Formats: sequence, C-alpha cells, structure tokens
Amino acid sequence: MTNLIDLSGRTILITGAAQGIGQGVAELALSLGASVAAMDVNGEHLRAWAATQPADRVMTIEGSVADHDFVHASVRKIVERFGDVNGLVNNAGIVRAAMIEKMTAQQWRDVVDVNMTGAFNCLQAVGAHMVARAQAGEKVNGSIVNVSSDAGRKGSVGQINYSATKSALLGMTMSAAREWSKFGIRVNSICFGVVETPMTATIRGNEKFSVGLLQQIPMGRWSKTTESSPPICFMLSDAASYVTGQHLSVNGGYHIGF
Repeated sequence: MTNLIDLSGRTILITGAAQGIGQGVAELALSLGASVAAMDVNGEHLRAWAATQPADRVMTIEGSVADHDFVHASVRKIVERFGDVNGLVNNAGIVRAAMIEKMTAQQWRDVVDVNMTGAFNCLQAVGAHMVARAQAGEKVNGSIVNVSSDAGRKGSVGQINYSATKSALLGMTMSAAREWSKFGIRVNSICFGVVETPMTATIRGNEKFSVGLLQQIPMGRWSKTTESSPPICFMLSDAASYVTGQHLSVNGGYHIGF
C-alpha cells in the first residue's frame, strides 16, 4: 500500500526542534524518509537529540530565528549539505506572559521577535530558495507549515503578545500562499490548542486556569505531542498537494467555526 505521507528524498527545516512539537515533527519526518535540518537556540538539547538519530540525514543548527542574517546563511548551508530545501516547519516560539497593563516593552518585543519576525525570516529565506529554483526551470514541490495557535483566533488572557503573533502567522500564510502558489510552493498553518509540551506546563499546572480551559474542549483533554506531528507531516506531503492558504485546527474542538 502506498504511504500517502511519504517524505523520502525531501529536506525539511524545522525550527524549535530541540523539544516539544518541533522534536516530534523531526522524528516523524525522519521515520517517513526525510532529511531534517533541526534549528534551535538550545544547542545542548539539540545535539543530544541528534546523537540518537541517523547522522546522514540530520543537520543541527544552533541559533535564533530572530537573527535575519543567521537564518539566511543557515538555509545556504542546508542547501550545501543536502542539495535543496523542500519544506519548512515554522515552529519556534516563546511565551512571555503578562496582563496587558503590566506587560513590559521587552516582553512584547521578545515574543514578536521570535514568533513573528523569526517566522518571517525563515519563510523568506526558504521561500526565496524555492522561488529561485522555480525560476530556473526546476519543478518545485515545496511546502511551508506555520505553527499557529487557537490563541491567534480567540485571544488569550495574559498573552496579548503571543496571541498577536499567532494571528500574524495566519496572515503570513495566506499572503505567501497567494504569492508563491504559481511557483509550486504551498503554505499552510496548523492551529493547535494546548499541547503537552514544556512551554505549556505552567498553563496546564495552574488548576484554577486549566479546569476552566478543559471545560471548553469537547474532547476534554490536552493534545499529546504525538498528535501534533502527523497533521504537520500531512501538510508537508503530497497527500496535501492541493491544499494551500489554509488553517487546520488540531485542538480537540476548542475552536469550531468556518
């Protein structure tokens, strides 16, 4: 039987790959045959993880997605190592929680720099590489997946910075899809609810907050990390060959709407 989400022969750049969703996507992509360029600011965790993976198909890149020049240089290095880049998972993200009236300018900038500008840097660098290949006459089968959130659709108390950046990713997705579809590049978003990762530990550990949130999720539980990887790999694969500019909710029903 044909594996509809086979990623053999493809090179995928995954940001925020040292833990959580990013690491889960990297492991599933590798199991589906892809080569993975794993990027994260946490080099120690990244290297420890990479040591357990097939060395010929893994490249680690330590640094911040917020650094425009670093990101563009990294994409060039990935091309030198693997020949090209076929996919991007814009997953890197941070949280700096505070109520609006108490949020500092630095808390706002930190989140915007990583979650929004960082995502744009990666989108631009990978997209430019793919567009250049298409303009040179190559048939490009590229896929970019932006990891957004229900916070970008519904808002989130104490996280106006995070919510704003996740809304911005939806706009980036739709704009890039319109510009790049003619080059054979698909761009989509995955909107998660609350996934069991280190970044959401504070939310899940606050009983006063978590009980009310769980009551709003029809499936009545948090998402497991293993449930976040397959939808992303689906979007990266030929199984989603006619899907672009879309926002797929993976949230247990937390957000239901058109």
